[in-house]
Amino acid sequence: MRTDQQVYDLFLNYAQADSAVRLVTLEGSRANPAISKDQYQDFDISYFVSDLKSYQTSDQWLEVFGSRLIIQKPEAMELFPAELDGWFSYLMIFTDGIKVDLTLIPIYDIEQYFSGSDGLVKILLDKDQRMSKPIIPSDQQYWIQPPSAREFDDCCNEFWMLATYVVKGLARQEILFANDHLYEIMRPNLLRMMAWRIGAQRGYHFSLGKNYKFIDKYLPAEDWKKLLSTYTQSEYKQLWQSLNTCLGLFRKYSDAVARHFNYQYPDYDVAITSYINNFFESYIKNKLFD
Repeated sequence: MRTDQQVYDLFLNYAQADSAVRLVTLEGSRANPAISKDQYQDFDISYFVSDLKSYQTSDQWLEVFGSRLIIQKPEAMELFPAELDGWFSYLMIFTDGIKVDLTLIPIYDIEQYFSGSDGLVKILLDKDQRMSKPIIPSDQQYWIQPPSAREFDDCCNEFWMLATYVVKGLARQEILFANDHLYEIMRPNLLRMMAWRIGAQRGYHFSLGKNYKFIDKYLPAEDWKKLLSTYTQSEYKQLWQSLNTCLGLFRKYSDAVARHFNYQYPDYDVAITSYINNFFESYIKNKLFD
């Protein structure tokens, strides 16, 4: 595997030699001073170019960066709608395991790029000295934010409402339906509530990372173990247990957040818990647990 410096040198040397490339930036985790660097991080690089279309006639110019296992061009795909308007990206995994996401941006979109940036940007090359002020990368946009009373209740409402979908899926023996509602909607709101509690305890000056990947550093070991147990959902009994563990964790953390901010704790917790228990006794227990 090439070293980090070898990769940077390769892409910067190309940019230096190509007169159409005027500015080069680095984004993502490698630009984040709060993230420890490791060999698995992608290189998110952007070339600001004077003539974007000239690159799109062929992919041959990419060969200089090495032999690839696969390339993906999101803006050229039909099944998955492109997210970049007028820009073009190449997501490449090379045979030595290095992954580079290279984005081509018209140089006239430089203001749009920086105004829409998440703050994690580092200037690697500026041929025309366009950046008069230094750019200091920051992940502040991703810091935990305290919830408003409305946001708190919205999170609770969504969580408890979707719990009823999960038990209906169990009663119908539709495990994929039940799994998706627990995994895709309920658990993200549980993680959101946990993050709010962590912020209330430790302040709002840091991020828990993409997909809450650093949350284990801030949770009690017992709660972390319980949270992990909810990812075992391949059988009906496991899914039922995961649901109840999520309910217990959510109740604990939402109560703590409500107390901290002096928000009203939702009374539908009791009502929905009773609904779920009745559903279990009437429609689920005999069908799935006998």
